[in-house]
Amino acid sequence: MEGSEGPWGGGSMNQASSMDTNTEDGGTSIKDTCVMEMSSKDYIMEPSIFTCLKRYFQAGGMPEKVVELLSENYSAVAQTVNLLAEWLIMCGLAPTQVQDLVEDHLKDLLLKHFDPKKADTIFTEEGETPSWLESMIAHQKWRQLFYKLAEEYPDCLMLNFTIKLISDAGYQAEITNVSTACTQLEVFSRVLRTCLATILEAGAEEALKQNIPEFAKMVCHAEHTYLYTQVVMAILAQNKTGGTVVRRISQEIQKYAKQKGHDVTHITLALDGATAYPRAQQCIMSMLSKSQLNPGDVTILHKLYSSDDPPPVKLLRFPLFLELFVDSLFTSKGTKINPDHKHKYIFLLAYAASVTEQLYRGDRRKINCDELQQTSQAIDKVHHLVCGGKGQLELMSEIGTLYHCIRYPVVATGVLKWIEQIVSDSTYFEKQMDHTPLHLTLLDEIVSCHVLLHQDVLKLLINLFELAFSNLDTLIQLEMKKTVLDRMVHLMSRGCVLPVISYIRDCSDKEGTDVSLIRHFVTEVLDIICPPYTSDFVHMFLPIIENESITGSLRNEDGNDPVSDFIVHCKTNFIMVT
Repeated sequence: MEGSEGPWGGGSMNQASSMDTNTEDGGTSIKDTCVMEMSSKDYIMEPSIFTCLKRYFQAGGMPEKVVELLSENYSAVAQTVNLLAEWLIMCGLAPTQVQDLVEDHLKDLLLKHFDPKKADTIFTEEGETPSWLESMIAHQKWRQLFYKLAEEYPDCLMLNFTIKLISDAGYQAEITNVSTACTQLEVFSRVLRTCLATILEAGAEEALKQNIPEFAKMVCHAEHTYLYTQVVMAILAQNKTGGTVVRRISQEIQKYAKQKGHDVTHITLALDGATAYPRAQQCIMSMLSKSQLNPGDVTILHKLYSSDDPPPVKLLRFPLFLELFVDSLFTSKGTKINPDHKHKYIFLLAYAASVTEQLYRGDRRKINCDELQQTSQAIDKVHHLVCGGKGQLELMSEIGTLYHCIRYPVVATGVLKWIEQIVSDSTYFEKQMDHTPLHLTLLDEIVSCHVLLHQDVLKLLINLFELAFSNLDTLIQLEMKKTVLDRMVHLMSRGCVLPVISYIRDCSDKEGTDVSLIRHFVTEVLDIICPPYTSDFVHMFLPIIENESITGSLRNEDGNDPVSDFIVHCKTNFIMVT
């Protein structure tokens, strides 16, 4: 029995001894790790201090060692910052200003020293969302920090998760330019919904142009985000309420993608049902992809749309496609047209501009071509006038024809493109003898007939106003610019008020424009306006009126003048906020 107990008894003692040794080694390892952590600078300020202390004491660590390590490595960086902040406040700085200084410096340090691998360990170690992270995303400044970091480190799991937290918290409107948001469908969908709602609620053309670039940049981040967005908008565009605006937004994004060098023609055609008309689809895709018209494809399209059962007219109505036809028929920038094929180009442009279709549950019931022939004739007449090499006197003799044809929107668009090309020539105004050249007179007629072209006309007038005509005498330059300002005043009289006033206000604030020109504009505007005025108009126009250097010479000592009358009216009826 003793012989048999020896090995078993000895084995049990050896095993117990081994377990004690392993336990002791494990405790020593834990203590060493904790000692290493507590030896780091200002570790007492770390959120993990309590977890570290618990592990250390459970492994048999001594309290004296803890006190020694934490006190020796305490540098009081945070407390020193607080002390310096208090001193700055005592010196007269506002508390908010001091807070901004500290936060901005901390933000710069985080951007400089951020380590995505260490950031990812936060979640693997803690296993849940840190409370400090939830506190940070409640402040806009720190959210902006996460947006910048997410742009720089798109593969960081911690940042991806934080972006989702920000979206969940309702701040998705802020993350339109964050590429990380585009990789998470849930976040991207929220951002897309918020951006579309913002653009649709704004409504105005100025707001649309202001919001579209950032929105388009986000949508065009990748092919999958572009496709997803266009599919969503294609469905929304079918609604009677707001559908046309959504389609406009979709077309603006197509234009942006094209400008950035992306060929999205196949997606655009597929979403408009072009796959059901393969021949038309192939022709349109070929010309759009190359951004150039060619007689072969134009001939095929002409044959298809001249048939008894033509493809849907919407396939011709892509803005980029229509621009190719307008440029070719009204300017020298587009593809040169063979005279034998000219009628085909005119027919297709007129068809796209004038033909309407009656649909019932998606099926075409009737094609209305009542205005097709008249539109074709108008395009043909104006094409002959503007591209026939006629001089200004010959054009003056045809002014009645031009005025009549300009009433067609497609012709007005073409004439505007033609005018832009002509007047942008540096020698144009050197050759002019009339106070108001013919081409600028035609701009007035376009403005009077077509509200939707107001922004395009204003853009052209601004470009003309800002051109430097170094070859012209200074007085002639001033007279020319006054003529351009007169066109802007006419534009105002037709409803384009705030965009014009906003531009002149910018010119006044920058002080780079001759004061006599601003004074001329003010005089002309005061001649055509009368109460009541909108608050937006007053707050934008009144600072120009009150500028002594601009309107001082227009005022009388007795205050009986249009400038004084306007100022008194505004002061009496509006609360001015400075």
